[in-house]
Amino acid sequence: MDVFTLEFWLALLNIVFIDLILAGDNAIVIGMAARNLPSHQQKKAVLWGTAGAIGIRIIATIVVVQLLDLPWLHLAGGILLLWIAYKLLIQEDDKHGDIKAGNTLWQSIQTIIIADAAMGIDNVIAVAGASHGSMLLVILGLLISVPVIVWGSTLFIKLINKFTWIIYIGSGVLAYTAAKMITHEKIFKEFFEESPAFYWSFLLLIIVLIIAAGLYTNNRIRSKRQPIQEQSRETH
Repeated sequence: MDVFTLEFWLALLNIVFIDLILAGDNAIVIGMAARNLPSHQQKKAVLWGTAGAIGIRIIATIVVVQLLDLPWLHLAGGILLLWIAYKLLIQEDDKHGDIKAGNTLWQSIQTIIIADAAMGIDNVIAVAGASHGSMLLVILGLLISVPVIVWGSTLFIKLINKFTWIIYIGSGVLAYTAAKMITHEKIFKEFFEESPAFYWSFLLLIIVLIIAAGLYTNNRIRSKRQPIQEQSRETH
């Protein structure tokens, strides 16, 4: 992909946005892993832990990009990314209670790297799908996101909590990326290329279905929580 084309810069913007929308987990892990350290060591833990995590993520993403040439992996990756897009919308309780704070600088760095590697599959699949096979896009997108993950992710989490529609835009972007991955599967590719109307209809349908599924699930969760909360208020 040519660096001087609009397609390249739109793809890079897509990757950076995906990194940002999925940066919340990184910020939580980083904060929890370094919380027991003295203040003068916390910055070191954040910097070195994030650097190690990003390095592993770049390698993992490059490997996944290479593997996408294998049959059916575009389809499998697209389906997995659709699940990730759906899960992003679900309002669940805290998922990070098992992240232990390190008592030393090295322990905190290890915790950040290991936890990020375990949870980073969503980011790896999403970035691999959005990169269209370009290693330059993968590396540039992740490197641009590093300062945001380290210094700005807490602010981004606050923005997401204040403006919940950002999450729905992020989920829509992931669903769009997933749908494009599915259309790039060799067995489907020729069909979608021959019918642009069907191609765009398919992308739009997938985005709408994922967002609708997220809204429906959240409404059900809220309706189940409401009687419990009312009962709790009555007992107190």
